[in-house]
Amino acid sequence: MKKTLDIYLEHSLVGHLLQDRSGRLRFRYTDEWLHYRNKIPLSWSLPLREEAYNEKACRSFFAGILPEETARRQIARIVGVSARNDYALLEQIGGECAGAISFLPSGVTPPEVNYRYQALDEGELHTALEILPQRPLLVGDKGLRLSLAGVQDKLAVYVDEDGGISLPLGGAPSTHILKPAIPRFPNVASNEALCLELAKAIGIPAATATVRYVGDIEYLLVERYDRKIIAGEPYPQRLHQEDFCQALGVPPEHKYQSEGGPNLKTCFALIREASKLPAVDIINLLNLVIFNIIVGNNDAHGKNFSLLISNENGKIMIQFAPAYDVLSTVYYPDLTDRMAMKFGKQADANKITQRNITHFADSAGLGVAAVGRQMAEVSSKVLQMLPEIGPKYRKIPDLVDLIAERAEKISLLAGD
Repeated sequence: MKKTLDIYLEHSLVGHLLQDRSGRLRFRYTDEWLHYRNKIPLSWSLPLREEAYNEKACRSFFAGILPEETARRQIARIVGVSARNDYALLEQIGGECAGAISFLPSGVTPPEVNYRYQALDEGELHTALEILPQRPLLVGDKGLRLSLAGVQDKLAVYVDEDGGISLPLGGAPSTHILKPAIPRFPNVASNEALCLELAKAIGIPAATATVRYVGDIEYLLVERYDRKIIAGEPYPQRLHQEDFCQALGVPPEHKYQSEGGPNLKTCFALIREASKLPAVDIINLLNLVIFNIIVGNNDAHGKNFSLLISNENGKIMIQFAPAYDVLSTVYYPDLTDRMAMKFGKQADANKITQRNITHFADSAGLGVAAVGRQMAEVSSKVLQMLPEIGPKYRKIPDLVDLIAERAEKISLLAGD
C-alpha cells in the first residue's frame, strides 16, 4: 500500500515523502511551496524543483534525521516497526526534529494546533533520565514524537526563563538538548562543556552548554542554535538546518571518511559552493578543524558539521552553523587515536607534519601560509583563554593540561 507523510517547515507544508508498495521512498515539493516567495530547499542535496526525487537521491537526507545504531534499533522495537524502515520511524517520531522539519501522516491537522509543554519536577526528570537508555528519546511516552540524530542518549526539552525543564508535546518546539553523562566515559558532560565554552571564548561560533545535576545524575544542557526565542511569541521559532552528510547526500551509516563519508576537502568545497558568506564560513570551518585537533576531538565526522538554511527577503541564505558535539575524545584511552577526517592524509593528530599542512591546504583550496597563520592564532588564543576557563572545571584539571599541551605542540608546528 502506498503511504504519504506531509512534511512541514515550521507551519508551512513544503512537500510529501512517499513510500511505495515495495518500500521505496520518493520525495516531492508541493507546487505551493515552489511558488512561495520565501521558499528554501530542505537540503542542499535536494534543490527546489517540480520533479520528484527517487530514494537514491532523497534517502540520505531523511535517514539523517533519525537516531542511529542502538538507539534506532531500540526505538524501532518499542514502536513495532523495522529498524531499516526510515519512513515508518519518521512517521512515529518525526514531530520535533533537527532544523525546522516535522512529519505528519497526510491530511492530519498541522502540529501547531496541539503545542503544549509538560513541566518536569526533579523527581520526574530523574526518572526520565534513568529510563532514557532503555527508551531512547522517551519514545512512546506522553505522546512524544522526537527525533535527534546520533548515537548518544539525549532528549529534546524546553527550558523556561527560570531554568525549569519541560517536555515538548504535540510537536511543540524544544529549546535545548539534554545529554546525560555516560558512565563509561567519566566527566563527559564537563568535557564537552569545557570544549564548547573554550571554542566560543576564542571566537569560534559554538552552542552554549552547561553542566547540571538532578539527584546523582549529571547531564549536559545544550542550547539549540536551530531555535530562536522571539519576544512576544508564545513558542520558539525553528530554524532549518542540515548536517554535512545530508547536504552531500551521504547516508548516516557512512558518516566516517574511512567508510566513504565526507573528508575535509569535500567539506571546504561544500562551504565554498553553498555558503552565502564563504569568506567568513571558510575561516570558521578552518578554525574549528584546528580547534578539534587541539582539544583532541577525533570524532568530528560529517554529521558533526552543519548548515543553517533560511530565506531573507526572497533570497535563500545558507551559512555554516555553530559548532556542537565538540569534546576531547583523546581524554579517554579506550577511544581511537585516529581522526574521523584525515588532515592532509594524516589520521593521527600527533603525527601531523609540515607536509600534511601543505597537502591539507592544497586539497581545501587554501593558502599554506594562511593555514599556518590560523593554526598559530587558534593555538595562541586557546593558551590565552585556558587559565581563565580551566579553573571552572575542577573535576578535569588533567584535561585542561592535556589541551594546553596539544595547543603548545600546534603552536610550535605552525611556527616551523
